[in-house]
Amino acid sequence: MMTRSPDAIREPATSRIASGLQTCALLGALVLLGGCSTFGGSGGSETGKASYYGQAHHGKRTASGERFDQHALTAAHRSLPFGTRVRVTNLNNERSVVVRINDRGPFVRGRIIDLSRAAAERLDMLRAGVVPVRVQALD
Repeated sequence: MMTRSPDAIREPATSRIASGLQTCALLGALVLLGGCSTFGGSGGSETGKASYYGQAHHGKRTASGERFDQHALTAAHRSLPFGTRVRVTNLNNERSVVVRINDRGPFVRGRIIDLSRAAAERLDMLRAGVVPVRVQALD
Protein backbone atom coordinates (compact mmCIF):
# COMPACT_ATOMS: atom_id res chain seq x y z
CA MET A 1 0.00 0.00 0.00
CA MET A 2 1.29 3.42 -1.00
CA THR A 3 1.35 6.18 1.61
CA ARG A 4 1.19 9.88 0.87
CA SER A 5 3.04 12.59 2.63
CA PRO A 6 0.96 15.33 4.28
CA ASP A 7 2.18 17.79 1.60
CA ALA A 8 0.88 15.57 -1.21
CA ILE A 9 -2.58 15.62 0.32
CA ARG A 10 -2.70 19.42 0.73
CA GLU A 11 -1.39 20.26 -2.73
CA PRO A 12 -4.44 19.09 -4.71
CA ALA A 13 -6.80 20.87 -2.28
CA THR A 14 -4.99 24.18 -2.85
CA SER A 15 -5.21 23.83 -6.62
CA ARG A 16 -8.90 22.90 -6.35
CA ILE A 17 -9.58 26.04 -4.32
CA ALA A 18 -7.74 28.21 -6.87
CA SER A 19 -9.66 26.53 -9.67
CA GLY A 20 -12.93 27.13 -7.85
CA LEU A 21 -12.08 30.82 -7.40
CA GLN A 22 -11.32 31.13 -11.10
CA THR A 23 -14.64 29.50 -11.93
CA CYS A 24 -16.51 31.89 -9.60
CA ALA A 25 -14.74 34.88 -11.16
CA LEU A 26 -15.66 33.68 -14.66
CA LEU A 27 -19.31 33.11 -13.70
CA GLY A 28 -19.45 36.54 -12.05
CA ALA A 29 -18.11 38.18 -15.21
CA LEU A 30 -20.70 36.37 -17.35
CA VAL A 31 -23.52 37.51 -15.07
CA LEU A 32 -22.33 41.11 -15.32
CA LEU A 33 -22.07 40.91 -19.10
CA GLY A 34 -25.54 39.40 -19.33
CA GLY A 35 -26.87 42.44 -17.51
CA CYS A 36 -25.50 44.67 -20.28
CA SER A 37 -28.03 43.46 -22.84
CA THR A 38 -29.53 46.27 -24.87
CA PHE A 39 -32.98 44.67 -24.63
CA GLY A 40 -33.85 45.56 -21.06
CA GLY A 41 -37.61 45.36 -21.50
CA SER A 42 -39.84 47.90 -23.18
CA GLY A 43 -37.83 50.50 -25.09
CA GLY A 44 -34.63 48.48 -25.32
CA SER A 45 -32.93 48.57 -28.71
CA GLU A 46 -30.06 47.24 -30.78
CA THR A 47 -28.59 48.07 -34.18
CA GLY A 48 -27.22 45.74 -36.81
CA LYS A 49 -28.13 44.22 -40.16
CA ALA A 50 -31.46 42.83 -41.23
CA SER A 51 -32.29 40.40 -44.01
CA TYR A 52 -35.57 38.87 -45.10
CA TYR A 53 -36.91 35.47 -46.01
CA GLY A 54 -39.94 34.66 -48.03
CA GLN A 55 -41.16 32.22 -50.66
CA ALA A 56 -38.80 29.31 -49.94
CA HIS A 57 -40.00 29.20 -46.29
CA HIS A 58 -43.66 30.08 -46.88
CA GLY A 59 -45.94 27.55 -45.18
CA LYS A 60 -43.16 25.84 -43.22
CA ARG A 61 -43.25 25.63 -39.43
CA THR A 62 -41.41 28.31 -37.48
CA ALA A 63 -39.60 27.70 -34.19
CA SER A 64 -42.74 28.89 -32.37
CA GLY A 65 -44.76 26.15 -34.07
CA GLU A 66 -46.88 28.37 -36.30
CA ARG A 67 -46.63 28.30 -40.07
CA PHE A 68 -44.52 31.00 -41.71
CA ASP A 69 -46.55 33.46 -43.78
CA GLN A 70 -44.42 35.69 -45.98
CA HIS A 71 -47.34 38.14 -46.19
CA ALA A 72 -47.57 38.63 -42.40
CA LEU A 73 -45.55 41.18 -40.44
CA THR A 74 -43.34 38.74 -38.54
CA ALA A 75 -39.64 38.22 -37.89
CA ALA A 76 -37.00 35.86 -36.54
CA HIS A 77 -34.73 36.92 -33.66
CA ARG A 78 -32.18 34.86 -31.76
CA SER A 79 -33.26 35.66 -28.21
CA LEU A 80 -36.43 37.76 -27.90
CA PRO A 81 -39.44 35.80 -26.63
CA PHE A 82 -42.01 34.64 -29.17
CA GLY A 83 -44.84 37.14 -29.44
CA THR A 84 -42.65 40.15 -28.68
CA ARG A 85 -43.49 43.12 -30.88
CA VAL A 86 -40.56 45.19 -32.14
CA ARG A 87 -40.22 48.29 -34.28
CA VAL A 88 -37.62 47.80 -37.02
CA THR A 89 -36.27 50.96 -38.66
CA ASN A 90 -34.28 50.91 -41.90
CA LEU A 91 -31.39 53.27 -41.14
CA ASN A 92 -30.85 53.99 -44.85
CA ASN A 93 -34.27 55.60 -45.34
CA GLU A 94 -35.83 55.86 -41.82
CA ARG A 95 -38.85 53.72 -42.81
CA SER A 96 -40.11 51.56 -39.98
CA VAL A 97 -42.46 48.65 -39.40
CA VAL A 98 -43.77 46.83 -36.31
CA VAL A 99 -43.34 43.05 -36.46
CA ARG A 100 -44.02 40.12 -34.12
CA ILE A 101 -41.23 37.67 -33.27
CA ASN A 102 -42.34 34.13 -34.17
CA ASP A 103 -39.13 32.39 -35.24
CA ARG A 104 -35.45 31.95 -34.34
CA GLY A 105 -32.58 33.30 -36.39
CA PRO A 106 -30.89 34.73 -38.28
CA PHE A 107 -28.07 32.25 -38.31
CA VAL A 108 -25.78 34.39 -40.45
CA ARG A 109 -22.97 36.23 -38.70
CA GLY A 110 -23.51 39.96 -38.40
CA ARG A 111 -27.29 39.91 -38.78
CA ILE A 112 -29.65 40.62 -35.90
CA ILE A 113 -33.11 40.01 -37.40
CA ASP A 114 -34.73 38.17 -40.33
CA LEU A 115 -37.92 39.80 -41.58
CA SER A 116 -40.86 38.43 -43.53
CA ARG A 117 -41.17 39.58 -47.14
CA ALA A 118 -44.10 41.86 -46.22
CA ALA A 119 -42.01 43.61 -43.56
CA ALA A 120 -39.08 43.93 -45.98
CA GLU A 121 -41.39 45.55 -48.54
CA ARG A 122 -42.53 48.13 -45.97
CA LEU A 123 -38.88 48.94 -45.23
CA ASP A 124 -38.09 49.20 -48.95
CA MET A 125 -35.26 46.69 -48.67
CA LEU A 126 -36.18 44.04 -51.24
CA ARG A 127 -33.58 45.18 -53.78
CA ALA A 128 -30.77 45.50 -51.25
CA GLY A 129 -31.59 42.28 -49.40
CA VAL A 130 -29.58 43.29 -46.32
CA VAL A 131 -29.79 46.74 -44.69
CA PRO A 132 -28.68 48.39 -41.44
CA VAL A 133 -31.54 48.59 -38.93
CA ARG A 134 -32.46 49.58 -35.42
CA VAL A 135 -34.67 47.10 -33.54
CA GLN A 136 -36.68 48.48 -30.61
CA ALA A 137 -38.65 46.22 -28.28
CA LEU A 138 -42.20 47.51 -27.73
CA ASP A 139 -43.46 44.99 -25.18
